[in-house]
Amino acid sequence: MNQAALDPQKVMHSIIQRIATGPELSKNISREEAAIGMQAILDGDVDPVQAAIFFIALRMKRETMDEFKGILDAILASTERIVAEVDDVVDIADPYDGYNRCLPAAPFLPVLLAELGVAAVNHGLEAVGPKYGVTARHVLRAAGVDVDLGPVEAAARLADPAKGWAYVDQSRFCPRLHDLLPLRQRMIKRQAVTTVETEAMPIAGRKHTHFVTGYVHKPYPPIYAQLARHAGFDSALIIRGVEGGIMPSLRQAGKYSAYQNKAEEVEFDIDPAALGISQSVRAVALPDDLPKSEREGDEVAIMVDVQATARAAAEAGLEALAGNKGATYDTLVLTAALVMHHLGRAKSLPEGADMARAALDSGKALARVK
Repeated sequence: MNQAALDPQKVMHSIIQRIATGPELSKNISREEAAIGMQAILDGDVDPVQAAIFFIALRMKRETMDEFKGILDAILASTERIVAEVDDVVDIADPYDGYNRCLPAAPFLPVLLAELGVAAVNHGLEAVGPKYGVTARHVLRAAGVDVDLGPVEAAARLADPAKGWAYVDQSRFCPRLHDLLPLRQRMIKRQAVTTVETEAMPIAGRKHTHFVTGYVHKPYPPIYAQLARHAGFDSALIIRGVEGGIMPSLRQAGKYSAYQNKAEEVEFDIDPAALGISQSVRAVALPDDLPKSEREGDEVAIMVDVQATARAAAEAGLEALAGNKGATYDTLVLTAALVMHHLGRAKSLPEGADMARAALDSGKALARVK
């Protein structure tokens, strides 16, 4: 029987009966069932209580790759995807829940890549748990960037030689998924959506689309790689970064995983010192004078004031794009070197770093923001 033709409420009832029976008796569901369940949630066809049980029960028993893929299938089916009029697009998926221990430099990586001749897009949303940190949307908005472009407008920016980059928000490319934020907030803990939503691929290239994301916990690179291949990304660059983002540590050796042409991923080492980077900090430090803020009753989302931090990150990013040296400058150099080498635009990481420095020192990248 075609499960897609069944009553979604009955399908969800059956799913919950199997996945929510404790750590020893819970059963896995198929990719097709996971897709049907997630699509029903996106369509509003099931009760929010059942939707929450669906996510939490999967999390408690541990999601299988088929379950992740099914949930991603439903998200992909609900995403407005536009093919930009460029051959290659770099899709930058920094943590949607943001940063709360450093100033994020990653929001300005697409600007630098555009100056290096690589069309790039980053995507995200305003705020989501567990961290509710400073996101790319916060930082770019503080820098005066339009963060409410639709996918069509964002794709047009990528094809514009004077711009070459864009930010597109989940509220625009997958509004039904974005509508789940209040439910996700009430669930508190991480769900499967947190793992798969970054693979939505709102903007694709005519020939190739390349996925760039970050991680902190060792089990995630193979998970992200499998999901990226499933979503259709031709290549992936998965960086062990500060706070799980795409920004590697500036003061110690690190690792990243990558695959090409949808083949198996391979792990590599990276040493900032070999690229001429010498910093005493792991990432861009928070200014001492930032006002503090707490989310009442939340031990995870304790941070400096989000908007003040976003303004500080925007100022540091714009200065780096103008060629001013510092930790933000070095972070952009290091991360751009990884991307340029991964794409085959640089023969080595040091060559990629030199290319990035030359682009920043010219000051031309700043015009792509202004």
